[in-house]
Amino acid sequence: MLTIDIIIEYGNGIVLVQRKNPPYGWAIPGGFVDYGETVEEAAERETREETSLELEELTQFHVYSDSNRDPRGHTISVVFTAKGRGTPAAGDDAKQVRVFREEGLPEEIAFDHRQILNDFFAAKGGIQE
Repeated sequence: MLTIDIIIEYGNGIVLVQRKNPPYGWAIPGGFVDYGETVEEAAERETREETSLELEELTQFHVYSDSNRDPRGHTISVVFTAKGRGTPAAGDDAKQVRVFREEGLPEEIAFDHRQILNDFFAAKGGIQE
């Protein structure tokens, strides 16, 4: 299954959503790519649905394809980075949405998103204020 995830920089942190549905925990906003949709369109749609934000500077970051990354089945995720515009508000399958700094990430992070975030922060050298 093809999915997308978007690391959204907002203010001096990154946006995570707390999942309403299993697997529970905090996650990078994202979801499944619909038939006939580009991965970029899916990133824009999922961001609006889960966070109410619009994206600027959408850039492909990396592809994650480990067959154990999602307990629901084998998914391949195209991960993007972007800057968020607007006011974050939880929607769709997000219980809540919050902005976290690198040093204050929540303990319970779903899927392989902690590894994705570690890779992002390592590549970026941390989010600068």
